[in-house]
Amino acid sequence: MKTLVQLAALCGILAMPAAQAAQFKVLLFTKTAGWHHEAVHEGVTAIQALGKLHDFEVFWTADAGRVMNDAELAKYQAVVFLLTTGDVLDDRQQAAFERYIRRGGGYVGVHSAADTEYGWPWYTKMVGHMFHIHPEVQTAVLKVEQRNFPGMERFAPRSLATDEWYEYGPPRAKLNYLLSVDESTYKPEADWGDKKGKGMGAFHPVAWYQDYDGGRAFYTGLGHLAATYRDPVFRHHLYGGIYWAATGKGFRAD
Repeated sequence: MKTLVQLAALCGILAMPAAQAAQFKVLLFTKTAGWHHEAVHEGVTAIQALGKLHDFEVFWTADAGRVMNDAELAKYQAVVFLLTTGDVLDDRQQAAFERYIRRGGGYVGVHSAADTEYGWPWYTKMVGHMFHIHPEVQTAVLKVEQRNFPGMERFAPRSLATDEWYEYGPPRAKLNYLLSVDESTYKPEADWGDKKGKGMGAFHPVAWYQDYDGGRAFYTGLGHLAATYRDPVFRHHLYGGIYWAATGKGFRAD
């Protein structure tokens, strides 16, 4: 009798459907070699929660030596540089990441990802604009420049947002802009002694994307404050960038 019961149990196990694979896999990279944002852990928690909500796997590390090689990068459809700063990859790791993008991989940069790897021209073109300076954190009017992109449909055409509004250098590639900030609604001036800023003028971009060197690159300048990662509209915006970078699938809001 015991043998029959065991056999029945085994048959039941074999009849169960296999666990469903996740939609895609994302490498979440948070290494800093300069300023370390307090929001890093909130950002990690938010992206892990997005993975559970939207059924994608997230592997988090700040150890470039562990993941920035051909074998490891091949496991992921997108790599998120979350609040990275400074020179975070050596020459060999940079070469592996370039090969990853050229094979069709996706890149997502969040906030200070634009304050990363200034001496790596390929990376700066992928990011699109590099950080120059910022004023104090302020509330301003965020404007939608394009709605037909994943994650953009929940933004109002104009909305109040509070962040550390980066002033960027000139574009280093042809970019598709998603969000901008209205400089007339805050004080963009900044003075760091050896570096000064007065804003970017009539058009001040905040988020954008591009096809890049065989792969895809998305960047958002939002995400300085830890509490921002608990904002459902921002989280959905972030997921939209991850989804597009990982899959290449678009979205139409109309």
